[in-house]
Amino acid sequence: MVFLLYVQLLLGLSGSHSQSGEGHGLKTEAQFTEKYFSQTLDHFNFNSMGNGTFSQRYLITDQYWEKGHGPIFFYTGNEGDIWEFALNSGFITELAAQQKALVIFAEHRYYGRSLPFGNNSFSIPQISLLTVEQALADYVVMITELKQQLEATLSPVIVFGGSYGGMLSVYMRLKYPNKVAGALAASAPILSTAGLGDPQQFFRDVTADFEGITPKCRDAVRGAFHQLKELAEHQGYSRIQSEFALCKPPTSAKDIQQLYGLLRNAFTLMAMLDYPYSTHFMGNMPANPVKVYTCHNRQVLSYQLQRFISIILVLLLLLLWLQACTEINLCYESNNVTDMFPPITFTEKERELYCSKRWGVLPRPGWLKAQFWGDALSTASNIIFSNGDLDPWANGGVRKSLSSSLIAINIPGGAHHLDLRGSDDADPESVIKARKTEADIIAHWVQMERTRLQSI
Repeated sequence: MVFLLYVQLLLGLSGSHSQSGEGHGLKTEAQFTEKYFSQTLDHFNFNSMGNGTFSQRYLITDQYWEKGHGPIFFYTGNEGDIWEFALNSGFITELAAQQKALVIFAEHRYYGRSLPFGNNSFSIPQISLLTVEQALADYVVMITELKQQLEATLSPVIVFGGSYGGMLSVYMRLKYPNKVAGALAASAPILSTAGLGDPQQFFRDVTADFEGITPKCRDAVRGAFHQLKELAEHQGYSRIQSEFALCKPPTSAKDIQQLYGLLRNAFTLMAMLDYPYSTHFMGNMPANPVKVYTCHNRQVLSYQLQRFISIILVLLLLLLWLQACTEINLCYESNNVTDMFPPITFTEKERELYCSKRWGVLPRPGWLKAQFWGDALSTASNIIFSNGDLDPWANGGVRKSLSSSLIAINIPGGAHHLDLRGSDDADPESVIKARKTEADIIAHWVQMERTRLQSI
């Protein structure tokens, strides 16, 4: 099946990482030191946890820093091991070399090695402390205390983040503008995750990436899904197991629906990671994977589907889906009309049922919009919203500038937070220009904040 040709690209996805970086034309080689910060377990309840703490991991490098004067560039870690983000965000260290900044990458609670309750962290009720608000409080406490320890009270802080981490950077600037002078939020879907916009937009945009390479691709993929559906209807489960190298054959319509979802995620990851050079971020990808593995490609890769499945389940579904059961809205759906995927819904009702059964919680669909402003951002300031037009998350974010200091930067030919990645000879001119604009804006923010701090 042509379907298998796509999926096999994703079969080799691996959660491992190398601390040596990717080596694609990087202009700087930052030497990070791994440290741990004694962090408060519960910032908002003085009774349940008392003054309990946990060890929160962070990475730091001062090799470019003009001590006590240069700015602090702080990455608001997101859903994964912090080394993955540090090794794939070379622009931050390149900018640090230019602007003589201290660089800190902070790991998000409950991810990587920052487990508040060790092996029991994912149990109920311990998991209840995995919230956006707790993560933001972690970061502001860490910033405040490290500035004191490093004698950097006059150093302006700029926060950076990509995807969910970009959302956190926006929220840091909104919630703690006294601590954070500005934010670069790359590929941050702050609108769609607040429940704003069309739930069918996301998979429509994934489809558009493939249509842009090969117009016939959409119909071919839709046909491949139809072949899989026919096999399932005739209970060809053994063949499905063989075709997709599954550990066990599916046995029900529910199993097939889950397989549809995993395969849809495979296409989504390919679109997200459609970089102009090979990468090892969230898996191994060739340069321009959407173009390389179009519908007419007949290359066969010898990887195993179960490796891809394990990453999707562990990295994306376990913890991020808990957050999608509380604050973050991820009610996106495909319909096989405006996109190339089988009809798969995730309505608010379905979300409630899943979340109640899996985690014993009910979502609060309007909370993120109320807590972090939704689309009513006009009174905020000093935030860059960058998005690449190849990124299916882009239209869930801010695409138009809202004021002179709420600046949207759109990157033609850019995939998921391409601008945060280190410089590469294969970079399109659009991202080179975007990084230059971002650098100039950040330098201006730093100077403004330094003047303010010195006047206090």
